Amino acid sequence: MSANAPSDRHGIHAIDTGYVRDKLDASHLIERDGHAAFVDCGANSSVPRLMAALGEHGIEPAAVDYLLLTHIHLDHAGGAGTLIGKLPNATVVVHPRGAAHLSEPAKLEAGTRATYGDAVYEKLYGELVPVPAERIHAAGDNEAIRLGGSRLRCLHTPGHALHHIAYYDEDARAVFTGDIFGISYRVFDNPAGEPFIFPTTTPTQFDPGQMHASIERIVALEPEAAYLTHYSRVGNVGRLAATLHRDVDEFVAIAEAHADEPDAEENIRHALHDYLARRLEEHGAQITPRERETWLAMDLNLDAAGLVAWMERRKRKS
Repeated sequence: MSANAPSDRHGIHAIDTGYVRDKLDASHLIERDGHAAFVDCGANSSVPRLMAALGEHGIEPAAVDYLLLTHIHLDHAGGAGTLIGKLPNATVVVHPRGAAHLSEPAKLEAGTRATYGDAVYEKLYGELVPVPAERIHAAGDNEAIRLGGSRLRCLHTPGHALHHIAYYDEDARAVFTGDIFGISYRVFDNPAGEPFIFPTTTPTQFDPGQMHASIERIVALEPEAAYLTHYSRVGNVGRLAATLHRDVDEFVAIAEAHADEPDAEENIRHALHDYLARRLEEHGAQITPRERETWLAMDLNLDAAGLVAWMERRKRKS
């Protein structure tokens, strides 16, 4: 699938946002009956690619009704303010917990800087542009959004973040899953085209019980496909869900095994690396060790930190 080609017959297009490297981070453009919506938007640097995609598909900016955000982590929503300034009729749909952070993004910036460090923040994100409050819609759980003659349902799906929403496209029988249904980089597909998937336990709100429940909520819809921000369309959703359930439990077991060690976070990172490297070898992914390290590095750092943060939060509650 090319970066900006239709993914299927339902007018869904994957757009490579260019975040960090090619085919790591996707926005999705949905066309229905002369109306359009973006699902997630990447960072500020991604906005020219999204606007170019409108032109490629013959869509006027005024025809975009929505920017549907799965959550407000900046690889998904960092460019929201910049993008919405170019879409005169679009409303930003977001979880109620995320709405205030879009209109007043100072805390969001501070939290992201704390996670990545100032140098990485400046390289990846830059200045966050506020979204005018009157152009933000805080979506309730199971609320329906109309796009032309189609209906998209907003599903509150915590586990990766408390402010996470997945969007179920009833016509396409597909779910736009953000990060709650894990990560599946196309570079990890095996020669048979089968995807490799693993969970993302990013700080600061990872919760394994919530993640399991949200995965099951998606499976219960019996979708034909899931569209992941990292990276785009996967089928055989039930089988992939079983893998995610297993991996969530394995990630937790790894974290708990190293919880009391002086270098817990680093040891967890190494153990996660070894686990995923073994899985990739079993999967038959045709990728060199160097390529594997490049693709896993950021996720391993964030996942280890998220597991440590979850254990610390659990300890405070006990």
